Amino acid sequence: MLPKLISIGDFFLPTYGLLVTIGFLTGLWLTSRLARRDGLGSDDVVNLAVYCALAGVFGAKLLMFIQDFNYYRRNPGEIFSLATLQAGGIFYGGLVAALGVAWWFLRKKKLPALRTADAFAPGLALGHAIGRVGCFAAGCCWGLECDRPWAVTFTNPDSNRMFGTPLLAPLHPTQLYEAAAEALIALALWRRSLAPHKPGLILGLYLAMYSSVRFVVEFFRAHDAANPFGGPLSASQWIALGLAALGLWMLRRRPA
Repeated sequence: MLPKLISIGDFFLPTYGLLVTIGFLTGLWLTSRLARRDGLGSDDVVNLAVYCALAGVFGAKLLMFIQDFNYYRRNPGEIFSLATLQAGGIFYGGLVAALGVAWWFLRKKKLPALRTADAFAPGLALGHAIGRVGCFAAGCCWGLECDRPWAVTFTNPDSNRMFGTPLLAPLHPTQLYEAAAEALIALALWRRSLAPHKPGLILGLYLAMYSSVRFVVEFFRAHDAANPFGGPLSASQWIALGLAALGLWMLRRRPA
């Protein structure tokens, strides 16, 4: 794989960071188009996206610290290391933090919450799909060992040094599973958003579909931290169940 796109001495351009940036800008472009179509203020939507992005980075890393608490407790210096800075964190932590900031911003600007969220959902899915390709390029978020024909084998020592990626072992390409699913979700949400719909429907579809995908993909993904409650489900799967339930409730709710 290619965790370093350009390397000059000690400086390098991480492929993951570049693709996350491209994903953010692409998602923002799609969101701006949908927002303008729905009569929402484009400046407010762009500001909301920036605030949510910053909150997402913070929340993703915070959940990563919480999930790997024992490791960072033993190695506190790693919290501020370059590897931690370059790590993407855990998406659900970023999503929850971004939703919290979005709730605050929408109330402050008196924007219609559900209509605004509907405009964001397709772009969020598209940006996340591109970001997961960045995960694959970097070698992070790898899967369990796999004996299927589509198994991938990481060989770049930079991936191992930066993220602890297992080398020379066939693994499930969980990053690509999620990227492909998110791309399809983005397409489905965009097509559905073109037809008349009740406010919140597109967001509900996103939460239900992505959470279902993430719940399944987690069974094929490697985890360093023990599952909560000593059960078979990871922390991300418990969050997925909660968000999927929220999405289904939004799909079934009657318009106000």
